[in-house]
Amino acid sequence: MTSIRTISPTTARRMAVMRQRLAGARPLPTTEGIMEVMHDLGCLQLDPISAVTRSHLLVLWSRLGVYDPAHLDTLLWQERRLFEYWAHAASIVLTEDYPLHSHMMLKYATTDSSWSKRVHSWVEQNITLHDYILGDIRRNGAMLSRQFESEARTEWASSGWTSGRNINQMLDYLWTKGIIIVAGRAGGQKLWNLSERCLPDWTPRQVLTEPEVVRQGIQRSLRALGVSTPRHIQQHFLRNRYPGLTGTLHELEAAGLVERVQIADDVRAWPGPWYVHAEDLPLLDSLEAGEWEPRTTLLSPFDNLICDRARTEMLFDFNFRIEIYVPKEERKYGYYVLPILHGDTLIGRVDPTMDRKRKVLTVNAVHAEPNAPMTEEVGQAVAGAIEELGKFLGAKQIEYAGRVPEAWKPVSS
Repeated sequence: MTSIRTISPTTARRMAVMRQRLAGARPLPTTEGIMEVMHDLGCLQLDPISAVTRSHLLVLWSRLGVYDPAHLDTLLWQERRLFEYWAHAASIVLTEDYPLHSHMMLKYATTDSSWSKRVHSWVEQNITLHDYILGDIRRNGAMLSRQFESEARTEWASSGWTSGRNINQMLDYLWTKGIIIVAGRAGGQKLWNLSERCLPDWTPRQVLTEPEVVRQGIQRSLRALGVSTPRHIQQHFLRNRYPGLTGTLHELEAAGLVERVQIADDVRAWPGPWYVHAEDLPLLDSLEAGEWEPRTTLLSPFDNLICDRARTEMLFDFNFRIEIYVPKEERKYGYYVLPILHGDTLIGRVDPTMDRKRKVLTVNAVHAEPNAPMTEEVGQAVAGAIEELGKFLGAKQIEYAGRVPEAWKPVSS
């Protein structure tokens, strides 16, 4: 029986950071650099909050440095090498991955689950609205949701913020089914059009079986994570869409496509099993040989490295929770906090806001983790990351309005 390779927690963290393109040489800040990052990450989560800037733009900045967001617009709305769909959340995904995502489009609202039956029943009762929306788009081209007039016969029952929003519910259904697509943005609002009009001719259209989607999805998830348990894979990329995950992992291991490893510190072996993709074994070898080019940067609250909060705590000993919906007086760190990645360690958090009219980036506070290295050198590295963020945002000034750890005081100079 082949012995299982043991790696240290430090090596495991560095694998995760490297596979997320947060260490080593940066890709060029171009359309091709963005695509290079996208191939490794698989998806960029979308979120409407822009206290600093939109999350997906921050995720790319953390990896590319200062770049022109117009390059991303080119990839989305002109070349169509990227499009918006559902990954581990509403995300930007690769058009070349269309067969992985079309599997969800084909299956949505077709199963025997109570949710699927509810969706299917509501659509049947509102088929007039369904046909009206598609007819308007066919006649008029790309449209905003507010340009439709509601003709829904049955209210969509919901206890949340979507209650009664029939137009948006039907648009969401048509989007999830892959019938319509986000064709552009107007003032941040989605422009809807038919997918058949927008997706390029070269879009791969093969229909994959569910086992093949799971097989490919597991490998994409594992490669993006670097080193991972089955539960972490389940939470990443095609989140919760890996039926038979354990059995497929065993098949991939038997085929030599993934390899089992053990993570152990000075006290114990970590609960597993843990896996590494075979294509990343040379990277693992180089990291264990001491090859490591760390960087210091800030992360979006929705960054792919930390989107699985339980994994973040296990791997980085960093408890991260978003406090956007916490009352101001109860927040511990701030409204829209960016974790500080220093090499392979999450050493603190920055609480910034961007005033676009004044072009001022305000740093409300800088918080250090208890085990953070409190040196001037580290303080300067954090300051450099904040300055680079300011440059990316077009800030003419950076103002420090709150506390900064004493040892990091150069950060405010």
